[in-house]
Amino acid sequence: MATGQASTNGHVGHRPVEDVIVIGSGPAGFTAGLYTARANLNPLLITGNDYGGQVSITYEVENYPGFPESLSGPELVEKMKLQAEKFGTRVEFDYVSEIDVESHPFVVRTANGKEYVTKSIILATGARPRYLEIPGEQEYTGKGVSYCATCDGFFFRGKDVIVVGGGDSAVEEALFLTKFASRVRVLHRRDQLRASKILQDRAFSNEKIEFVWNTVVNEVLGDAEGKVRGVVIQNTETGVVSELQTDGVFIFVGHLPNNQLLQEKFELDEDGHLIVDTKMRTNVPGVFAAGEIMDKVFKQVATSVGQGCAAAMQTERWLADFEAHGFEGMEDPRVFRLPQQRVTV
Repeated sequence: MATGQASTNGHVGHRPVEDVIVIGSGPAGFTAGLYTARANLNPLLITGNDYGGQVSITYEVENYPGFPESLSGPELVEKMKLQAEKFGTRVEFDYVSEIDVESHPFVVRTANGKEYVTKSIILATGARPRYLEIPGEQEYTGKGVSYCATCDGFFFRGKDVIVVGGGDSAVEEALFLTKFASRVRVLHRRDQLRASKILQDRAFSNEKIEFVWNTVVNEVLGDAEGKVRGVVIQNTETGVVSELQTDGVFIFVGHLPNNQLLQEKFELDEDGHLIVDTKMRTNVPGVFAAGEIMDKVFKQVATSVGQGCAAAMQTERWLADFEAHGFEGMEDPRVFRLPQQRVTV
């Protein structure tokens, strides 16, 4: 990596140099902002388009420690934001359009035409819903197809809807939809759910929820008014194809990492997640990651918070090491040791 010339007073030319920029406004991002702020790094947090991340569209959060009475996703995000700002995090409602990590300090450009220079970056860009990629899905999105029951459930009061998926998100959203819909059918490609036991128990005991096992959706069908009228389904065991009438299709079949900014700049795994070590370090010195952009296993608010904390603490240490030693020995920071501690890998 080539290095730029940052002056000792924190400027490159006439541009101020940030100590750290946090990209993303979910639990991982706001936690990283909180911890770097408490370390007097004066962090800048750029929210992105999906303010609050996926938890912001969660109707009720019951498993986040410290809130036995539970609270909504938006409420939790707002509390995290206020706490981060209390200690000095600067929150910018903008979207990062480009990251230049070919030289140091790094350059971050946004959709609003702003350009920032920074010594370090914490990537907390999260994930987005996975699509079924079937005929009619995109055509009827917003016209009966949805990926957010919290956002759209109200519009299906008294209607018949289906939920596609079998994990925690699918069952949580199915339970939420029973507040509005007259019937909720959960379609799952297997014969048992992947959701947690407590969610399964709630769903099985809810009289409005029915389960259609060993079933996949092949197509979304619309009516003459351009709204969803049903789906084409197929039994995964018998191969039988049939139509299922419904007013709404809610899809929860996993998520994809938001890595559009990261392609060909960072090391990604086969699923597109950032590869980091146990200290949240990417393959670029000075760039760390937290949350679902790198977590393909746990995907919980609590784990994202822990990862945001770890990334912030490592960023603080990295900045101190960088000030003392520069880039010596840091071609790949995941095997970096201070000069007196360097080992052969």
